[in-house]
Amino acid sequence: MAVKPTRRGEHREVTYSDLRWQHLKQLREKTVLVMTTLDTFHLLSLTHGSIARGDVKSSSDVDVFIPEVQSSFIVESALEKAKIPISARFIVQATPIYAMKAHIEIDEKTTVSFPLMEMRRVEREFYRFGGEANLTQIKANVRVAGVDKRLMLIEPTGKGHVESSIVGKEESAAKVLGISAETVLDRVHALQRRDTIGRTGVFVKKELVQNETFELALKKLSEQNPAVRRRMKT
Repeated sequence: MAVKPTRRGEHREVTYSDLRWQHLKQLREKTVLVMTTLDTFHLLSLTHGSIARGDVKSSSDVDVFIPEVQSSFIVESALEKAKIPISARFIVQATPIYAMKAHIEIDEKTTVSFPLMEMRRVEREFYRFGGEANLTQIKANVRVAGVDKRLMLIEPTGKGHVESSIVGKEESAAKVLGISAETVLDRVHALQRRDTIGRTGVFVKKELVQNETFELALKKLSEQNPAVRRRMKT
């Protein structure tokens, strides 16, 4: 079931159960394994979303993101050396103006991704909008503030978190998150639009075949798709 944005303005304090704390611990242990593997190859990564914020659910995924353009050979070699299986590989582009990204699926709930071209500021800040944490923070059990799909600002507390709607409070949310108001307004607009017209999918999602590199697949796409070529030049 899709998560709908909420327009509640009040604060609400949420206390986590022992089961929820345990689930967070298990997901973070899995995240540390993947991030440490990348770190040994000098690939600095982050995790974002509920694992970074701490408000995990049974449906939460492990999403690890390398924020800089990388050689796909190095990323895949790091995973293979650690015997972390790769189940599928995709090139994904959310919209024609967004950077294309490599998505490596380890299992149905664990993904490593990285950009194949330089990201715009608003794209990079998307991860901070949802809450992002690096390996050092995850190991130290640090939880960070971020906004969930309901457009609720999640601010961690000792017992759980405090949440409040950012609708109509975009500028103050931007200050809490340390990002531009432009990014917050962009995400609010996107999630509210999705709530109105439904999820529209992504602009490009192409699965790679065996032995095909991300760089070769990107070259093929750019030759076939003028929008991809234009984005590569910007």
